Amino acid sequence: MSMTDPIADMLTRIRNANRANLDLADIPYSNLKKGIVEILKEEGFIKNFKVGKDKLGHPTIRVYLKKAYGPMKPLNDLQRISRPGRRVYVKSRDIPRILNDVGIAILSTSKGIMTNHKAKEGNLGGELLCKVW
Repeated sequence: MSMTDPIADMLTRIRNANRANLDLADIPYSNLKKGIVEILKEEGFIKNFKVGKDKLGHPTIRVYLKKAYGPMKPLNDLQRISRPGRRVYVKSRDIPRILNDVGIAILSTSKGIMTNHKAKEGNLGGELLCKVW
């Protein structure tokens, strides 16, 4: 099976594990995915993550999910925006706010992977990878 969109696969694995109330999700490693997961941790959507190897020796990222206490989940949804078939680029002034700044957008900029807030502060545009709330 060839994978055309590894970022969408990563988001789906995290979303599915979260909805099934699992403690963790394993994702094949890439620097871009690691950057996205670092932001999810910084912004408090996940508990932690660890880079390691699976049984076959392939590098993986193990994402530790936060548990839901009460009606509010720490992570409600992740949504892919820019896809291989339809790339979405935004200028700094066009960066969207996600749910009145309750959520975040993750962008790939010339200065690396960052949230919509940091990109706006740095006056940077880039590829709009996904939104998380």
